[in-house]
Amino acid sequence: MDIRILDLDGTLPAQPPIARRLAEGKARRHDLTALGPKLRLWSRSRDYDAFADGWRDLAEGSSPTLTLFGSGDFHHLTAAFIEAAAGPLTVVHFDNHPDWCRTFPRRHCGGWVNEALAMPHVRRVITLGPCSEDLVRPDRKGANLAALSEGSLVVLPWRHEPSQIRVPVAAGKGHEVGDGEIRWRNLCAQDWGGVLDDLLSAIPTRRVWITIDKDVLGPDEALTNWDQGELPLACVEAAIRHLARECEIVGADICGDYNPAPYRQPFKSLEAFLDQRDRPRGGDAAAINARTNERLIATFEECFA
Repeated sequence: MDIRILDLDGTLPAQPPIARRLAEGKARRHDLTALGPKLRLWSRSRDYDAFADGWRDLAEGSSPTLTLFGSGDFHHLTAAFIEAAAGPLTVVHFDNHPDWCRTFPRRHCGGWVNEALAMPHVRRVITLGPCSEDLVRPDRKGANLAALSEGSLVVLPWRHEPSQIRVPVAAGKGHEVGDGEIRWRNLCAQDWGGVLDDLLSAIPTRRVWITIDKDVLGPDEALTNWDQGELPLACVEAAIRHLARECEIVGADICGDYNPAPYRQPFKSLEAFLDQRDRPRGGDAAAINARTNERLIATFEECFA
């Protein structure tokens, strides 16, 4: 497996598990710090396209690739990774947020799933682990409920109460509908082995892309810029192994490192102030995230040994 470190915000190169792999030639660093502020949180089309063009050149002939790229503020870059990957493809997405909103600008970390769903080689996106308020009245927050109804998007929260809605939504693999509510199939109430078997049955393709935002984890296993969920890291590791045995993982990416860098763009500053106030605080973010990155990287290395 080819390991790429996209250095957008300075959070990754000094982490011991990454520094060691860089020194041993087991990973490659790509200095994108000059482009990082333009891409962070959301990006204009010209800046995103500049990144995507560069990524296509990097990704050519180097599959499977594990890419780490810092803060979850950059999660919309995953759409560029997926676009360059071979299909047909199912995206397995671990995140405390469904990232399914219709946003402006379009290239936004809260809406990249819609970009992936629009790609002809992507058959389905399966999102596991959300606990966030994004699922509260989703019809009022620009959620892509049409994809949920059509089945091209499956959302499997770790723990969430039913979501009230005022628009018609069809039942699907991860939810039931009735009395003006989406009733979620909460993963915390199920045996994880059974969850993984059901996950495989929901994947319509041989090829799979895995994307992990560490804000899906609790604050004892990650500290991020965003509000966090409760999915145990051990469940993510078990899912990676299960998918590697039964599917062809064509690539994977990891974000969700903590980096509270100031935003140069005033609208980004305001959005970060409004959306990131409730993030977990306390603890040594760099050490906690490094330990989790080590476990995730090691799990992928084990699967591709």
